Amino acid sequence: MRKVSGLLLSSERRAITGLASLYATRMLGLFMVLPVLALYADELAGATPLLVGLALGVYGLTQALLQIPFGALSDRLGRKPVIAFGLLLFMVGSVVAAQADTIGGVILGRCLQGSGAVAAAIMALLADQTREQVRTAAMATIGLSIGVAFALAMVLGPWLAAGFGLSAVFWFTAALAVLGLLVLWKLVPPAPRRLQHRDVGIERSQLAATLGRADLLRLDLSIFALHLILMAIFVAVPFRLVEAGIAVERHGLTYLGVMLLAFAGMVPLVILAEKRRQMKAMCLLAIGAISLSLGGLAGLGDGLWSLFGWLLLFFIAFNLLEATLPSMLSKLAPAGAKGTAMGVYSTSQFLGAFLGGVLGGFLAQQWGLAAVFVGCGLLGLVWLALMAGMTPPPHLASEVVALDDEHQGAALESLAARFAEVAGVEDVLVVPEDRLAYLKVDRRRLDEEALARVIDNRKERA
Repeated sequence: MRKVSGLLLSSERRAITGLASLYATRMLGLFMVLPVLALYADELAGATPLLVGLALGVYGLTQALLQIPFGALSDRLGRKPVIAFGLLLFMVGSVVAAQADTIGGVILGRCLQGSGAVAAAIMALLADQTREQVRTAAMATIGLSIGVAFALAMVLGPWLAAGFGLSAVFWFTAALAVLGLLVLWKLVPPAPRRLQHRDVGIERSQLAATLGRADLLRLDLSIFALHLILMAIFVAVPFRLVEAGIAVERHGLTYLGVMLLAFAGMVPLVILAEKRRQMKAMCLLAIGAISLSLGGLAGLGDGLWSLFGWLLLFFIAFNLLEATLPSMLSKLAPAGAKGTAMGVYSTSQFLGAFLGGVLGGFLAQQWGLAAVFVGCGLLGLVWLALMAGMTPPPHLASEVVALDDEHQGAALESLAARFAEVAGVEDVLVVPEDRLAYLKVDRRRLDEEALARVIDNRKERA
């Protein structure tokens, strides 16, 4: 038996680079329309604020409905064929939206874009291509790529739309889908195996227990509310920039400045949350900041610099939550159930994006732009109240131990008890069919020597 550890292999580095770029190009294509669709909707026949909001968020509905079936299909047919099919759907949706001259055509195109729900298949392929000891870092690279894609989308979308029209944004996303297919074909190596991964995929046997955990449900609620608010306010934010005197062709530069400063402002807060174990405090601070910024965007402060300040506050808080919520989920998820918890979390995120677009469009249509910010701000206060009762998450880390072939039967079954006796080991799951043991440990209390003795003990035999 051995503790899983080591450095990246060249094949793993290639797989991580290829899949991170693939994920990023896909998310870039989904996000680019966010800062521009509301501004250019008057070019589309039948457009109303409600339908514009639906067009913004409807991709989240098809993503939420299809990501688990796509993941399961990749287990049976292979990762790369399923991912390629999803990218083709994304390309077709982009072309449909690019050629549309009605809001209904754009909605259909966005539905098709979201139906290429290959996120779960990409993460499963990443797990196939990497060893357990480097998988957390690999998944963090994917997460970083999504953040970079979002920031780039906020800059590129306005620039393309101002220079070449709304259709150019969708044609560009179609080109990104083609680029993704090339990356998948040329850069991503073939998967050597197709397995179920408890740290990536959903395990049906764990689903009921995961849904029954109030602490995990609070995090699902948080990512749901966060992306609901994000999608809703972009029915109105572009018009706030116009009202502040910022020309449409300069919106990209405005977002670029906000995003760079927001990232710089977020980093020390993430460090404080992780190093000083202030996860709950930072979470509540961020939710409160979002609610406050929405009040400002509703009209509590006037002028260009006031608007810039409120947007900066919003995106500092948004980025902080985007970074800390998955970390909290990883700490709270039971040993061996991280993949299931992340699957529910991701589905909640997509549903939030869908309902946010609809809610933002409805509020704007019924009561005007200010109502979008007021409604989202009130939602933020309810969210803050619900999260206030959250127990601070334990600062636990995950360990994966590979089991030797000589451990069978009773010897294998006794491992969980022996691991649990080690000081600092808080949770254990031994999975005989995977030849792996999943541990959750408190590194401050962990008895490294005792854990090493259990790992190195080879006296047991079948």
